[in-house]
Amino acid sequence: MDAKIAPQGVKIARDFATQRKTGSSLAVAIHPELRAALESSPRDNLTFLVTAYGRPFSPAGFGNWFRDCVTAAGLPACCAAHGLRKAAARRLAEAGCSASQIAAVTGHTSLREVERYTKAAAQMTLADAAISAVTRPDQEQTLANPPDQLAKMGAK
Repeated sequence: MDAKIAPQGVKIARDFATQRKTGSSLAVAIHPELRAALESSPRDNLTFLVTAYGRPFSPAGFGNWFRDCVTAAGLPACCAAHGLRKAAARRLAEAGCSASQIAAVTGHTSLREVERYTKAAAQMTLADAAISAVTRPDQEQTLANPPDQLAKMGAK
């Protein structure tokens, strides 16, 4: 993703970006915690993350830098910059967002891809939310086999 978020644009309510792979345009609200972090960052460059030479990263350069940081932090080699997108999709799924809502944030054009990304979402959390939705006191319960139907079938 070619993010257009930059120090001079933090005051705006959303980040405008173009998905590199698909060309999709995105306008995503900036999370309040991210906004706070960005507003407290130095504003001496046109982008927040820059190389050791003060220039914006190329996509490959950012991936290499990220991998170096993962290694230096002692994290598993499977940690990659692309995993941040998957983590965002998972967090959105765990928060109860629909596949369409997740795609609007991640830039996926296929709901099938969103499902692949969110497959690892906390199954127990989602299952609890689903059961909670059908067991609310204000929900009318419909039995799969109503008593009158059971009586007709000879069940006790």
